[in-house]
Amino acid sequence: MKPKNLHLLCASFIFLFIAPQLQAQTKRIKRPRGSIGVSSADRFVRESFDLYDNVYRYDGYLESGTSLYDEDIDILEAAIDDVDGLLLSAPNVIADLDGAGVIKQSKGVLQINKAKKALRYCAETIPKLLAGRKSGESDETEDQEETTTSSEETTSNDQADSGRSDGDATPNAPPTINSKFDFVPGDEIIFEDDFSADFIGDFPSRWNTNGSGEVVTFGDDPTKWLELSSGFYTFYVPDVTELPEEYTIEFDVRTAGVDRGTSSSARFRVSVEEENSLKRTNNRVEVSLNYPQYTGNSATIVSRIDGKDVINNSLNVELRKEQLEIHHYAIAVNKRRIRLWVNQKKLIDVPRALPEVSIMNGIKLNTSSFKDGKERFFITNFKVAKGGLDLRRTLMNDGQVSTSGILFDSGSATIKPQSYGIIKQISQVLLQDKNMKLKIVGHTDSDGNDDNNLSLSKKRAAAVKQALIDIYGIDGNRLSTDGKGEQDPIADNSTPEGKAQNRRVVFIKK
Repeated sequence: MKPKNLHLLCASFIFLFIAPQLQAQTKRIKRPRGSIGVSSADRFVRESFDLYDNVYRYDGYLESGTSLYDEDIDILEAAIDDVDGLLLSAPNVIADLDGAGVIKQSKGVLQINKAKKALRYCAETIPKLLAGRKSGESDETEDQEETTTSSEETTSNDQADSGRSDGDATPNAPPTINSKFDFVPGDEIIFEDDFSADFIGDFPSRWNTNGSGEVVTFGDDPTKWLELSSGFYTFYVPDVTELPEEYTIEFDVRTAGVDRGTSSSARFRVSVEEENSLKRTNNRVEVSLNYPQYTGNSATIVSRIDGKDVINNSLNVELRKEQLEIHHYAIAVNKRRIRLWVNQKKLIDVPRALPEVSIMNGIKLNTSSFKDGKERFFITNFKVAKGGLDLRRTLMNDGQVSTSGILFDSGSATIKPQSYGIIKQISQVLLQDKNMKLKIVGHTDSDGNDDNNLSLSKKRAAAVKQALIDIYGIDGNRLSTDGKGEQDPIADNSTPEGKAQNRRVVFIKK
């Protein structure tokens, strides 16, 4: 027999063997091409097909005889809630099409119906996949189960020992600073809330919501956090009714229960909108980040102007490690430009995201597809400040500059990482003018003992000097320090915003 004919005969046998398996799986539903132009509808379709693609892939694994791992099962179990949540949100998504044109409405209905079909497939298939896995598990021997348990206990103990070792080492480890980090926080506080004035278990007095939430603490740590409930149309709105052209938004985030079973649809959003109502508006810009652990993350920006999505794009990022720890969000709005950092990683920088005419006067937070009761999301130290401008020119032209943007750990002189954008700007002035000398003066608010505050302000000024020397290579002989404690307030110490203004560092050209 000729080699060519032999190859054809072998290929025929292979096809006859695998054809029944290929036909056993339902024909794949194709993901719609192109966007609808309505952000909620586009998100619904995208997240529905993200779930569908995962479930279809796992279904294919079982059809071909490939076993599912425990982490695959965790993902499927989490996907059940995601499917239910998306199907429940479908009527609201369709209602969002009412204000769109006829073409968008027709395209939207077709894509949403296709997405619902994909979700129904998921709803029918996931229980079968889980049932098949459980059936296979029951065939394992007791010896295998005992071996597995023993292995898991060993791994757990190893991890616990490793955790203790890391914990012992952490306090002495120097902070990791990204020298390219260029976020500069605003220095005129518009709104600040660390929930210290609110009782545990209450919803914070300076916020609004159409859902639920409560102030909580963790263990012996007195820091108060606001827990956000997950829901596609559940919003958390700080009492901010007017925003300038240039401002920054900052806050800390921590999670609980986020693991490899967390869905890629689990997402946190921050939007700036034309009003601070409890509904989405036709002029808004939304930045968001999802929280899966089994795969990489995506940072998304949506710009909706006059009811039309002019930008709707996602970028691949890697933040899984940061999301398991306390992490810091920083957003800078400079006229039409918006930028987003998490810790010191810049994720989004879009120069023309905000509308040219409409003024944005509201900020809204939203989480969705976090598994209720298991995956929890918390924020604290929420701050909105006017400015975020270039401090270098002020220092060079006026001979001094004052900033409330250099932040320290409470009651200490440890500089928070998000403050280094400002310190970098100061270093650039000193590097440009080799003859310039600076005096660094620390100030505190009126909380606590006068003598302690005076000492703390001097230590903080010294810490900033040391950062300029150690990180940016400035000659220490060009820098001097002083501290004024609470002696020279520039704002009312009876309000959170006033206290934040008074906690400042002043750089004076000598």
